[in-house]
Amino acid sequence: MKFSQLKDKIKNIRNYRIPKISFHDMFSNMQSNGRMLLFTVIAAVIVMMLACVVVFSINVKGPEEVMVPDVVGKKLTTALLEMQAKELYPKIQLRYSDKPGDEGEILEQSPSGGAIRKGYSRVSLVVSRGVVIDHVENYVGQNIDEVKLKLQTLFAGSGRPLIIIAAPQYKADVSEAGTIIEQDPPEGTNISDPVTVHFIVSRGPNFENTRVPNIVGSSVNDVLQLMARTKLTFDFTWHEASGNEKEGTVVSEQTFTQDVVQNYTRVTADFAMPSKPVNGDVYGVFEDTLTDYPYAVSVKLTAVPEEGDPYTIISFSHPGGEITIPYAVPAGTVLILSVVEKEHKRITVR
Repeated sequence: MKFSQLKDKIKNIRNYRIPKISFHDMFSNMQSNGRMLLFTVIAAVIVMMLACVVVFSINVKGPEEVMVPDVVGKKLTTALLEMQAKELYPKIQLRYSDKPGDEGEILEQSPSGGAIRKGYSRVSLVVSRGVVIDHVENYVGQNIDEVKLKLQTLFAGSGRPLIIIAAPQYKADVSEAGTIIEQDPPEGTNISDPVTVHFIVSRGPNFENTRVPNIVGSSVNDVLQLMARTKLTFDFTWHEASGNEKEGTVVSEQTFTQDVVQNYTRVTADFAMPSKPVNGDVYGVFEDTLTDYPYAVSVKLTAVPEEGDPYTIISFSHPGGEITIPYAVPAGTVLILSVVEKEHKRITVR
């Protein structure tokens, strides 16, 4: 290199000046770039929010609306296929019905057919599980009242009971009173529609006869003891004792041409009662009217004194209708007549 050229380079180096750094310009550039970055971030967030709104709107809209098919009366399998075709989900409940032969059929639905619902909605279906009973059972040997209660319980809540009991026929039999001895239709008869069952029921051994006792001169207590063990029905009247009549005794009785009569034949008798209490006891005849029963039922007269414990005056069998029972109890005693363990009437003795 020539000396002149080297000299020029050294001169150029000496004349070179390092450029000055402006911090104000640098800060201004950074601010400008920061605003751009912030604007970019905000724009990105807005775009994302708009995208979320669009996706949410699509999801909210959900499946299309469909018409619910009417499946009442159809078999369950058919109903399920129709629901599946509409993209509906069935909710199934089982219930007994009163229509023989409808097992597996749709009894009710909610919402009803024709309603508009979104796809994948639930539809409640009530499906028949058949009738409670589909044939006539064997009731022979059972008590008629127990059978009635059983069938009432069986068909409770049903608007159309499948077994209806006709008014029973009664006849004398060695079986206990109230026992079913014959039935029609017989056991095993299929039930396709409501069926009426006819029963022949025992009245008890009414072919037995009872001797009519002579109760004239008997006291109230004597008569009560007789009533408890005999199969006669006494109809008592009374009047205030007069003349030579002995107070508190039977002064007359119905007579019969034969010594024995059919069980629970009615026998009239008349008491001569004292007009005032005797030894603190008031005398009288308890009177009431019962239902006419096809066989004798248990009745009881209970005394509840003002002081002391209740006690039974008499317990016996009675066929119903007019009932009369003599008594001699302290004033203020409550007399309660019960029929088959249920209170029927009460009076207070004055």
